[in-house]
Amino acid sequence: MGAIAGIKSIQFPPLADKTLSQLRQQRYRASGLRPARWLPRAGRGLMGAMKALRFYEPGKVAVVDVADPAASPGEVILRVHATGLCNSDVRVFLGEKKAVAGVIPGHEIAGEVVTVGRGARATVGDVVSLCPILCCGRCSFCREGYRNRCPSRRTLGYDLDGGIAEYLRVPPELVSLGHLLPMEPATPPHLRALLEPFACVLNSIVSLNVQAGAPMAIVGGGPMGLLHLIAGRAWGAGPILVAEPDEHRRAVARELGADIVATPEEAPALGRDATHGEGFPAVAVAVGLAPALPLALDLARRLGWINLFAGFPPASTHTLDLNRVHYDEVRILGTQNAPFGLYARAAALIPRLPALDRVVTNRYALPDAADAYTARLGREGLKSAVLM
Repeated sequence: MGAIAGIKSIQFPPLADKTLSQLRQQRYRASGLRPARWLPRAGRGLMGAMKALRFYEPGKVAVVDVADPAASPGEVILRVHATGLCNSDVRVFLGEKKAVAGVIPGHEIAGEVVTVGRGARATVGDVVSLCPILCCGRCSFCREGYRNRCPSRRTLGYDLDGGIAEYLRVPPELVSLGHLLPMEPATPPHLRALLEPFACVLNSIVSLNVQAGAPMAIVGGGPMGLLHLIAGRAWGAGPILVAEPDEHRRAVARELGADIVATPEEAPALGRDATHGEGFPAVAVAVGLAPALPLALDLARRLGWINLFAGFPPASTHTLDLNRVHYDEVRILGTQNAPFGLYARAAALIPRLPALDRVVTNRYALPDAADAYTARLGREGLKSAVLM
């Protein structure tokens, strides 16, 4: 195998007074981490092998040859069409989130069934996207539809091999739970791969009690903030404010229909003007940076909801004005992934939302999958997808 970039001990700077993009870029430059590629030949891998991206440890990913998967009873083999790269995958690369060493990353997966193991409920040729969660199916959370909160939960791309590969062996638990969701074949693969992140956004929208004709604010205009904007528009919310420091991302938010686009410094005053001084009943925090929370509180209406949608670096804390929460009855919550029922709703919506195509700006062939990490770490474009 060719050389893979090493990792050295790093003292990362404190979170205060830094934007998330500044922190990420500072950590990346300081670390010396660089995704590596191993490309023994172009095209398909060795006989009986496929190409896949493997995660070895923070700072170490490479495209390698892996044995072709075979379907055991209850399992399904997918030919992967596209897999999105999530901010969580970047956090794993940076060492901020855990994944099994040697795992194939990728949990935003779209593909086609090519092999069906004995007893599996699937048909060769089915075009599907995945809910990547394996759960027990027996606990109170599973029984109530919250499989994403199962204490025994495992997830493709972190605990088991995911979709940045030519083929994926889908475990029997996932197949039997119905987590292969049919998608319209005419929808482009990179949009079908948005099923999981868009279901997560729908969970945020529902949890915030977003209403048609009611204002909504989004803190952070990155890929997930823009998906909130598209979903909020589909829900009929308005006016919608997007607070984002990056000028290019503000321009995309305007293009996608945000009524108010502002820097974080401008947002509170503009938000008050747009809501007759009351603030927003729904505020989504789509950036994993603790200092974004005071801005969300400044934007929130009395009796409003704030959702901490983004994941935060380990041990992130922030001091709040608790009387603001208490006397104004502001509800602060978090959402992570989505109840299974929202996956079906996301699958129905994706083909009807052409604006989603604007968010997936970076598309890579599998041999270049490591470049998707480089782009995300360098804030090149918006969302990345690997096409097989």
